[in-house]
Formats: sequence, structure tokens, C-alpha cells
Amino acid sequence: MKLRVLDLSRVLAGPVCSMMLGDLGADVIKVERPGVGDETRGWGPPFDPDGESAYFLSVNRNKKSLAADLSLAEDRRLVEGLIAEADVVLENFLGAALVRLGLDAEALLDRNPSLIWCTISGFGPDSMRPGYDFVVQAECGWMAITGERDGSPMKAGIALADVVAGKDAAIAILAAVAERATGPLSREKRRIHISLADSARAALVNVAQNVLVSGKDAARWGNAHPNLVPYQLFDAADRPFVIAVGSDGQWRACALALGLDDLADDATFETNAGRVKNRDRIVAALSERVREMGAQHWIDRLQSAGVPCGLVRSVAEALVSSDASPVTGVPPSVPGSVRSRPPRLDEHGPSIRALGWRAFQ
Repeated sequence: MKLRVLDLSRVLAGPVCSMMLGDLGADVIKVERPGVGDETRGWGPPFDPDGESAYFLSVNRNKKSLAADLSLAEDRRLVEGLIAEADVVLENFLGAALVRLGLDAEALLDRNPSLIWCTISGFGPDSMRPGYDFVVQAECGWMAITGERDGSPMKAGIALADVVAGKDAAIAILAAVAERATGPLSREKRRIHISLADSARAALVNVAQNVLVSGKDAARWGNAHPNLVPYQLFDAADRPFVIAVGSDGQWRACALALGLDDLADDATFETNAGRVKNRDRIVAALSERVREMGAQHWIDRLQSAGVPCGLVRSVAEALVSSDASPVTGVPPSVPGSVRSRPPRLDEHGPSIRALGWRAFQ
């Protein structure tokens, strides 16, 4: 039987999670507020010809929509009935808001011993702070290391903390589902808490470890790398491109491909440590050389030599080579499928009210 996910979440992190589970084949019911639905339905322009916002469309495919007012006893009983037959409940209500509406996760877990319940919050289950990606990026170190070296702190161009938290939630849910298949799960393992802040801090990975090992705080490096040289943006005669040298062999191949034989043969630059120490000399030499020709000329030479590199493409250019759709969004990043477009508000309400989970049959 397919995994059944009741999605009480909204905006981005939760919907990313439930969309991934839907892409992987789960049956997902998205419960929304009557009349207005998920806030992101109104986050535009742009809107498509049917009036759906691009934001909502990006993370809500492969779901059925049910509009339910949890303050009404009838709708609450409907949702409790769906929970009783669900495998997973996903929500991002703040604090005890769900309890005040009459849905107590702890009581429902007691009543349904195989149920897995995942809450996504901004700063953990004990915090009453709303979870906004921008605030999390600021407080969890991301903005301090993003931007030009002498510029202002900068957020990432997408709400990446939300996206990472949504993916973390999907991983945690699937781990619990897999373990449940081997036998009954403990109450602790059925109650999952994911926070944007924890996900954002964990995503610091090597940057965090640099600080822990060195005792020195991280800095902004713009489009350069704190640990590797050359590993940054360069301006060719026509457009910017990147070179990403990750090994000493790649460095020599890079220098030769660019016609900088003297650098390739210089023992000072033979190891990455030496190149990091002499960052300014190397970057200056490469910058001067690549300005002589167009980016594609250098890309062809570097790729032929096995050096990682790439053009800086616009979003529109990046989407050209994918099967992205203005209705169902960017294709799944996991081995999944797109089976249905994002639902209109309460599109499946009548069938779900009549049939429950059998509406998917």
C-alpha cells in the first residue's frame, strides 16, 4: 500500500517535503484553510492563466487539496479520521496552535500507534518565534559568509534554509517509515522535530568545521573559496565563467590549458597550500589571461583538459536543458515522477469528504 501523508503545512519547507514524498509515490492530502488556502497561493505576481501563483505551483504537485476549518467540529472530525488512516502527519503550526484548534499531536500519537508525526519549526519545538528563511539565514551564519569580501552580508538568492529543512524532513520521515517496516517504532522515533535553524547550521558543513578547527571565524569570500585556489569566478572577454580546481593535477592541467606554462612549472604553486598562500598572484595571472578571449573558448580548452569549469548561466538558460514546466515546476531531483499538477483550492474536497483516502483509487 502507498504511503499516506496528511500535509497540514504551508508556505515552503513543509510543502517541499510533502512534494518530495509525493514525487516518490506517496498519496498526499494537502489540508488548507477555506477561502484563502496556503498563503503562497497569493504570493505573486507572476500568476498563471488560471490565477495560480508561480510560488505555489513550484512546490505543490502530486497532491490533493482539501479545504477544512479546524475550528469546526465537523471538519476536525474529518481530519482526525484521515489521521487515523494516515502513515504520516506533516505540519508547521507555531507552538500549541494545533492543540488550541483541537488537534493534539501527543494524544493522536497515543491513539494511532503506527503514526509518524513531523513538525517543522523555525527554531525548535520550544520556541515561539515564527520560522522565516531570511531570519534563519541571518542568525545561522549564512549571510555572514555570503557576499563580496568588502561588501554587506548577503542572503542566498533562494529560500535555501526552507528547502534544506524540507529535504531534511523528508529524509527523517522516510527513515522512520523504513524502520517501522521492521517492527513497532518507539514513541520517540514517531515524533519528529525539524527546525530551519538546525538544518541551516548543519548545512554550514566545511565552513563550520574550518571555524571549529582553526578557532577563527569565517569570512565572506565572494565568488572565491576559502580553502581552494583557483576556485572562483573569472571574467572572460564576453561573459563570466567559473573555474573550480580541486586537485593538484587539475591545477597543472588548468595552467597549461590557459597557456600559463610558467605557472604550471612553478614549484611554489604545486600544492593547494602553496596556491592558497599565493592566491593573489594566481588570480591576477588567470584574470589577465582569460580577458583575452570569450568564455566558451576557455571552457572548451579547460574541459578538454579535464578541468571543472562552467558558464554563469541565467535561470532561464539553466532551465532550457530540463523538462521544467510552467504548471508542474522543475522535475523531481529524486527518482520520482510527476503524476498531477498542483491542485486548486479544495479541488478534491468533495471526493475526500465522501471517500477519505479511497479518493486516490
